[in-house]
Amino acid sequence: MKVQSVQRLNWRDPEICSLAFPAGTMKLRYGFGSGLARRPGDPTGHVWAIGDRGPNIKVRDAVRLYGLDHLLPLGKVEGAKIMPWLDVGPTLAELRVAGDDIELLRIMPLRHPEGQAVTGLPHPGGDHLQSEPVFDIDGKPIAADLFGLDTEGLVALSDGDFWIGDEFGPSLVRVDATGMVTVRLLPQERAGVAGQQALPAIAARRQLNRGFEALAISGDERFLYLAFQSPLAHPDQAAHRAARHVRIWRLDAKTGAVLAQHAYPLDRPESFARDMAAGDFGPSDIKVSELLWLPSDDLLVLERGSKTTKIYRCVMAASLLDRSHLELEARPTLEELSMADEPAAFPVLGKELLFTSDEHPEVAADVEGMALLSASELLLVTDNDFGVQGQETTFWRITLAAPT
Repeated sequence: MKVQSVQRLNWRDPEICSLAFPAGTMKLRYGFGSGLARRPGDPTGHVWAIGDRGPNIKVRDAVRLYGLDHLLPLGKVEGAKIMPWLDVGPTLAELRVAGDDIELLRIMPLRHPEGQAVTGLPHPGGDHLQSEPVFDIDGKPIAADLFGLDTEGLVALSDGDFWIGDEFGPSLVRVDATGMVTVRLLPQERAGVAGQQALPAIAARRQLNRGFEALAISGDERFLYLAFQSPLAHPDQAAHRAARHVRIWRLDAKTGAVLAQHAYPLDRPESFARDMAAGDFGPSDIKVSELLWLPSDDLLVLERGSKTTKIYRCVMAASLLDRSHLELEARPTLEELSMADEPAAFPVLGKELLFTSDEHPEVAADVEGMALLSASELLLVTDNDFGVQGQETTFWRITLAAPT
């Protein structure tokens, strides 16, 4: 399918605050680029967006960009992140596409039923879950939060509610029209974390920060489609790094029961031209960041590196995996089988390329959200990481030559 046009839309990130440091000023801005969704019955151009956990930055970048040399010892702490501003966490936004502009209608921070804001702090780590240590700007550790969310995928329901995918748990979270959390579905072995243990235990084997990234829902709202961001670290991280397939689940939207599982084949690293040209890039750098359901019961899948973004159409009617691959104890695991050379030892989804930013280099890096504005128009958005490294959110209207 050919692309008729690619257009950047006008948008300006709302500012949060500025933090002055020895080597520069960190200008924090709201980010709404982790996921997009449209609600049935909403006016034309109406779009909902979600940001992730809140401002965070790697230790090496905090030292390099802002001269925060006192943080250097934390560089030895595996996975350490600095969270410079805890007042902003997971947040929904209501947007409108008006001509060539994106307008911000309102911001809705997520909150608990008791009224307190949902934080973007990670869960405590353990034998069954990888978790990253986080520190404040002074280098002091920040306590984990059993209720924390790293919000990514988004679905807007006809009754006003939302389903949100969380990378930490990983979990599925339902919030009402005001942003209040009402339901939280977690893997069965996540004892001690508030929520219903309704999802397969294998979900907790997600690689660090590579949990539930992409969500979609069927037109009748009976089924949720969920994609992990990357292959699971199952039985270990070596399998994650070498595996070439991502699990996509079809779930009962009421109970969270997994009704079907598919294996989505990731492209080879060498096919991501812009990422390969930028430097070191391998299989574990490839991610699935968004899903869209089509009335044909197909899915659009957003597969990306950092700079290269691809959109594929997948026919979901075939290529079901054996349910044994949902069992935690099954060996070899799907990821171990996925490490083998072609052809795969299990059914995989076929996919048809609709768009690649390698052919449209004007499209910015870190595209994470995608919504259908019409049968032939896609809206894409980049994740600005709250501006911690000077990034700005960008919105792109992709017009296809034929309807999806």
